[in-house]
Amino acid sequence: MVRVKLIGAGGYGGVGTVELLLKHPYAQIAGLYDIVGIGKPYSSLYPHLLGFCDLAIRDIASEGDSEPADVAFLATPDGVGQQLAPKLLARGTRVIDFSGDFRFGSLDDYREYANRIGRAADHAAPDLLSNSVYGLTELYRDAIAATQIVGNPGCFAVSVILGFAPALKAGLIEPDTLIADSKTGVSGAGKTPRPQFHFPAQYDNMFAYKLTGHQHVIEIEQQLSALAGQRLALTFTPQVVPVCRGIMSCLYATLVRDMSLDDVQTVYRDFYRGERFVRVLDKDISGQNSAVRGSNFCHLWVNVDLRTRRLVVVSHIDNLMKGQAGSAVQNMNVMFGLDERAGLDRPAVYP
Repeated sequence: MVRVKLIGAGGYGGVGTVELLLKHPYAQIAGLYDIVGIGKPYSSLYPHLLGFCDLAIRDIASEGDSEPADVAFLATPDGVGQQLAPKLLARGTRVIDFSGDFRFGSLDDYREYANRIGRAADHAAPDLLSNSVYGLTELYRDAIAATQIVGNPGCFAVSVILGFAPALKAGLIEPDTLIADSKTGVSGAGKTPRPQFHFPAQYDNMFAYKLTGHQHVIEIEQQLSALAGQRLALTFTPQVVPVCRGIMSCLYATLVRDMSLDDVQTVYRDFYRGERFVRVLDKDISGQNSAVRGSNFCHLWVNVDLRTRRLVVVSHIDNLMKGQAGSAVQNMNVMFGLDERAGLDRPAVYP
């Protein structure tokens, strides 16, 4: 059994991971850590887990005194993982970090990201950046299997990268024409209350934000540039809509030549052939958030506008699953040579 520590267990990423681990046939929770609820049973924070996970929450500060585990999930804010990772690795514990601390392979890229989120540009463990692997399993499976530290991707990034990847890799689209129009549920802002996400402010409301400076743009452009074989930039418009969870990204790009929908769909199906958690939908089936809610699946609805010679892809994921906890568990499975579907092979929760 893989022994798992979860640091930052009290947030949405934490509880999503706990829910998956409780049903995982090859993993067991070795400890839950946070800065709130210390000493209380985990089910006191999340009553739906009463009788399923009543482990006492431990103080993060005491983690170093406990027995080592095989892997630690760091469901913590930016800046925390880079402090904890060196100590965990030194004790033989592999690391999957949910923040942006290890999504970038160079200090320069991290500094650009840190500037976007208003953090100091210094990194507490810069020597680990070159050894970390970007945790999008469908693109970096072999590297993830061999690494000791994974930087789990951002939720918007998962939906956009998976949606554009086949077309860029095959050279079907002009790299300078990419547009991503992405809508997310309120849970994407995390558990900490904020005035604009208070129920009266969010109900029957929607808004765009960070139109030119969203932090996920950096990792999206970095990964898409690698697929295209050249540096590219995209227009990214993130929006919040009045749903709890889910991301719908409407992706647009100009095709390099006239192509039929059947030809483009063949490229997408070939790219994701054998991938359990990415589904290319039939052309007559519209994607919808309810079809992926609570699951680790990404649904891609691929279309071609023949009039404008534009590729149109609608990408649906659950931001708390494929965009966070699900990807983390999928990465853990790969790191330890387990069945990649373990703990994840379940349908969406409907409605």
